[in-house]
Amino acid sequence: MQGIVPFIPTEVKVRYLNTLLQVGFDTIDIGSFVSPKAIPQMADTAEVLARIDRTNSHSRLLVIVANERGAEAAVEQESVTYLGYPFSISETFQQRNTNTSIEGSWTRTAHIAEIAQKAGKELVVYISMAFGNPYGDPWNAEVALHWVDRLVKELGVGIIALSDTVGVAGPEDVGHLFNALVPAMPNIAFGAHLHCRPDNWKAKTQAAWDAGCRRFDGAIKGYGGCPMAEDELVGNLQTELFVRHLEEKGVRTGLDLVRLDAAVRAAAGVFS
Repeated sequence: MQGIVPFIPTEVKVRYLNTLLQVGFDTIDIGSFVSPKAIPQMADTAEVLARIDRTNSHSRLLVIVANERGAEAAVEQESVTYLGYPFSISETFQQRNTNTSIEGSWTRTAHIAEIAQKAGKELVVYISMAFGNPYGDPWNAEVALHWVDRLVKELGVGIIALSDTVGVAGPEDVGHLFNALVPAMPNIAFGAHLHCRPDNWKAKTQAAWDAGCRRFDGAIKGYGGCPMAEDELVGNLQTELFVRHLEEKGVRTGLDLVRLDAAVRAAAGVFS
């Protein structure tokens, strides 16, 4: 929702999110505690959290934060389990996304990790531009591995999502990173936050799956994605297609597929 300019009324958000809460997802990224000037669409996250109906839902809730102020606001929310922070290994994108350098972001991440730990919350770090960037910033797989290693060993981060922020990764890139990380750090939950085109999502998710990844971020109907991708076909991994693909392969997701279909229908009304 964050990139949509007309403000979606809070009651519409709540009604839609209530359908997602009944599907059975492990985690729902439900909002952001960021500057309302930067992301006006997320200004009502606290109100959304207060109004959603979590009856009979076991989904854990995640909110995105971009700095310590946002983290302090997020941990005030009893229903929130996870704080998500986008840590970019592209200097240019880190400046664009959170208005700081990579080193500044590292210091910020350390502070957010401390805030989360004291409040009994868990930090999820998204490695933005994990598979390369369009800005000409230095990148190779070792850069990604270096920062992941520091996040785990120095800050104790237990969940790390490798993010193909602008959809530049091929299946071989995805497989290479996950094959390097999953066996080396078996106690870390590595996730795939893949921005995909309709013609390449299967190959990219399969590469991550084959390398041992079992945590995948998606969005109903593939809405969202990174506006810097400069390709209108690059959106988020389309949740319902990926789930159906797994089920057809014999992977039991445990999701309520009837309620998933209801969520897809509800999304059409929200995002149109």
